[in-house]
Amino acid sequence: MNDCIVSLLKITRTQKYCEYYPEYEKCKHWLERNLPTEFEKVKLEDAAADSGGGEDEKKRQKRGGKGMLKTKKKEDVPKLVTVSRAPRGKKKSVTVVTGLSTFDIDLKVAAKFFGSKFACGSSVTGDDEIVIQGDVKDDLYDVIPEKWPQIDEDSIDDLGDQKR
Repeated sequence: MNDCIVSLLKITRTQKYCEYYPEYEKCKHWLERNLPTEFEKVKLEDAAADSGGGEDEKKRQKRGGKGMLKTKKKEDVPKLVTVSRAPRGKKKSVTVVTGLSTFDIDLKVAAKFFGSKFACGSSVTGDDEIVIQGDVKDDLYDVIPEKWPQIDEDSIDDLGDQKR
């Protein structure tokens, strides 16, 4: 019984060894000469992998991370920056700026700039929205074109008071 288990372990190791051996063909010839019954099993497995594995090979990515990331086509969205004020509690309010990403402006950098310029908290929320603490809506009409010259004052729209 022990001899049978030992020989089975040797055969299994040999198959795995051949599978990952750099010279697979030489290993197959050795297997054919020394263990002909196991060679038949390996031969059948290879035939099954060749016939049905072609589709799986094409679907599965072989190497690399997420592959080539597809660039999204930019839609023809009108380039417009909107500024609005939203209430926060009873007396306090926040200023919401949207549309800066249509001008290819990094929103994190813009939020940090607004926070330091107005000495208040500022954060990016959502896809294209910056929330600035306090009512700084009137100052934004001067600050935005000064910081980013590609945005002129006509591209900034006031939405007034809005609920968030």
